Amino acid sequence: MALRHSAFYAPLLVTMSGGYLKQQGLEHQYEVATPTRTIPKSIAEGSVQVAQSAVATSWMMREKGEAPPYVHFAQINERDGFFLAGRKQEDNFRWQMLEGKTVLVDHLFQPLAMFQSVLRQHGVDLGKVNIIDAGDVAAMDKAFRSGTGDYVHQQGPAPQQLQHDGVGYLVASIGLAIGPVAFSSLCARREWLHTAEAQSFMRAYTEARGYVQQAAAEEVAALVSGYLAGIDQSVLVQTIRDYQQLGTWTGGVAITRESYAAAQEVFIGVGMQKISYAYEEVIAAPPTV
Repeated sequence: MALRHSAFYAPLLVTMSGGYLKQQGLEHQYEVATPTRTIPKSIAEGSVQVAQSAVATSWMMREKGEAPPYVHFAQINERDGFFLAGRKQEDNFRWQMLEGKTVLVDHLFQPLAMFQSVLRQHGVDLGKVNIIDAGDVAAMDKAFRSGTGDYVHQQGPAPQQLQHDGVGYLVASIGLAIGPVAFSSLCARREWLHTAEAQSFMRAYTEARGYVQQAAAEEVAALVSGYLAGIDQSVLVQTIRDYQQLGTWTGGVAITRESYAAAQEVFIGVGMQKISYAYEEVIAAPPTV
């Protein structure tokens, strides 16, 4: 199960579409979470074994006094995957230029926290930025295309598609501005991680992620295109290339203590989290391959 559906999660998508699971004798069913069929509920009841989520989901649940039914055991990406697109090309964009402007910002907890953190780091007065919650990703895209806002904050390939269509222009990368952090991850029940099935899954995922790091963007785009209907193929290629150049999928599959601490510092810094949570509470080592 995926919390969201994006080219940003290419390592997981390629694990399925590239035949890596099949090579390990595994079959899969894939779906995106809904308000009624959530990742915590699905993992707790055993209908889902592995989900794409984020380390921050565990912090947010703990802030509400809830105990997550899962631990995070492998990273998908160690960079924020959101971009900022504007109405015109700006080769000399600076974050301070957002003061006095209207920005459509993704209000899911992690993208919002990272966006606010970047602005704070660059000395932007958040009170002078008109931040709008236009709804979900589809609603945000529709609003910007209809003329709302000076800038829009989106995950690839949405901003690349805007640029392809001549509607917007990429001006900045949140991931480049904020640096390495624990962003998207794979999660599962702690007990499942000790099964033979988990070991087989981990072998498949490790190989797929390594392939996505090194393969030509055209090859990766071809493998994920079936999951992203309506996106121009050249846009997918550019999106994969952007993420590869950003270093989105570099490093090993384990979630490092350094990236974990960096992400937690962001959430505490913007006031979304009151206390720190120990690495061992939230993170487990990847299954032995």
